[in-house]
Amino acid sequence: MRIDRERAAAAFAAYTSAYGTDNPRITLKVEHTLRTAGFAEEIARAEGLSPDDVDLAWLLGLLHDIGRFEQVRRYDSFLDAVTVSHAALGVEVLFSPAPPSAPAEGGIRRFVEDDAEDGLIRLAVGCHSALRLPEGLDARQRTFCEILRDADKIDILKVNRINTCEEIYGVTEREMRASVLTDAVERVFWEHRCVPRQIRRSPVDFLVGHACFAFELAFAESVRIMAREGDLWQILGRTFDDARTEERIRAMEAHLREWVAAQVATKGASAEA
Repeated sequence: MRIDRERAAAAFAAYTSAYGTDNPRITLKVEHTLRTAGFAEEIARAEGLSPDDVDLAWLLGLLHDIGRFEQVRRYDSFLDAVTVSHAALGVEVLFSPAPPSAPAEGGIRRFVEDDAEDGLIRLAVGCHSALRLPEGLDARQRTFCEILRDADKIDILKVNRINTCEEIYGVTEREMRASVLTDAVERVFWEHRCVPRQIRRSPVDFLVGHACFAFELAFAESVRIMAREGDLWQILGRTFDDARTEERIRAMEAHLREWVAAQVATKGASAEA
């Protein structure tokens, strides 16, 4: 399938502008989307995908958060737990008729003329934020879903670094520093797993949840990009008032630095072999 990037980018700009470019939440998601598309392209190239498939990975990055704009308009919130799944809403925006009240038409044909990859686009957008991918995916489906999920995770770390605590966690820096790490979240960290939303209790729990993205990156290039960008270390560089929380965060930071260095060295050596 051939993808006209200029057409897709223009359609995305037109769609998002209808939601108000003066809204900082809209601007945040536009910038996140464009960076995610770039990271997806980088990973796809490193994996040796064909030029057409590299373009498809880029398109998935462009479309993955298309539901966020309707989410903000309807609920003035990015919190899926108290609104709707933004991934499911993205599938609705792309593949269902737009409601009369929607400020713009976001159907998939605005972005790409060919319908050959509609099934893959629906799948990747719909499960990009799930804790786990669904069972039964074929190799191609899994590859594209994992490229998108990795690219999204890498840039979520950046979003957490460049935006304020109020914008990301809904708390002040003071409240973040005063928060206490939950034991269950710490256990998940040392198990090298992503933290389920339902066990997060405090602001620092959410911060550690984002740091755990590193453990589930699927591709060597994804780990390399994350290490290169450096956002993870700045997130974990925060200090905490509670002595035990501070001690545990410093131990996590040291462990992650060693783990990332080992992953980059091992995977880099494997790539050269």
